[in-house]
Amino acid sequence: MPLMTWTTTRREGKRRSASVRPASMVVFNFAKSSAVIASLQDRESGSFSGDEWGEFDTRFLYGALNALSLLRLTHLVDTELCVKYIESCANFDGGYGTSPGAESHSGQIFTCVGALAILGRLDLVDRDKLGGWLAERQLPNGGLNGRPEKLEDVCYSWWVMSSLAMIDRLHWIDKDKLVGFILSCQDAEGGGISDRPGDAVDVFHTVFGLAGLSLMRYEGLLEVDPVYCMPRTTTDRVLGKKQ
Repeated sequence: MPLMTWTTTRREGKRRSASVRPASMVVFNFAKSSAVIASLQDRESGSFSGDEWGEFDTRFLYGALNALSLLRLTHLVDTELCVKYIESCANFDGGYGTSPGAESHSGQIFTCVGALAILGRLDLVDRDKLGGWLAERQLPNGGLNGRPEKLEDVCYSWWVMSSLAMIDRLHWIDKDKLVGFILSCQDAEGGGISDRPGDAVDVFHTVFGLAGLSLMRYEGLLEVDPVYCMPRTTTDRVLGKKQ
C-alpha cells in the first residue's frame, strides 16, 4: 500500500494528503526484464549475447539462464538449443571454452556446467575427465589457477570448486591446503581477501574466497549454492525447493 504524506501548496497555503510510493516499494517488472533477456538469444546457435551489439559468450548464456530460472521463466528461451551450444563448446580435455574451439578455462567451465545444472543436463558432463582437469589446477602452495601454466588466484577457489561440487568431485582437491592458501590472502589488520598473499584486498576476491571456504564447509559460514553463488537457503526458497 502507498504511504500517505502531507504536502503544502503555495497557492492555498494548506496541507493536503498525497499518495507516494517509496523507492523500496517500486515493483520489479518481471515481464519486460525477462523479455529483454530472452531477446538476446540467437535462435540459430542457442547462445546469448550480452547486449544488442551481439558479442556471444558462454558467460552470457549462463547469466541469462541464471536470471530466468530464478524468475521461473526459462520457458521463454529455447533450452534445447542452449544445451546443444554448450555441448559444442566442450573440449577433448573435458573442459569448456567461451565458444566452440576456444581453450578450456575454469571460469567458462563454471558457466557451462552451471547452465547444464540449471537445465538438469549434468548427464552430458564427463565428470571424471573434467574433474581431473579441474583437480590439476591446484598448485603446490594450495592455490588454484584458471588454466595450465598460470598463477594461483583466490577467485578460482570459486570457479574451480563450484564446478567440482556440481559434478561431485570436491574430494579430488586438497581442501586443507586450499583453505590455508585462502586464509593467507587475508589482510590481517583491515580485513578482506586478495588474489594472492601480500596483494591489495578487494570485494571480488573477498566474495569468491568466502564462497570457496563455504564450499569446503568452513566453520561459521552459511552453505553456498554452487550453481548460483548465493546462500543455499535463499535459492531453495526462491526456487521452491524443500529444505
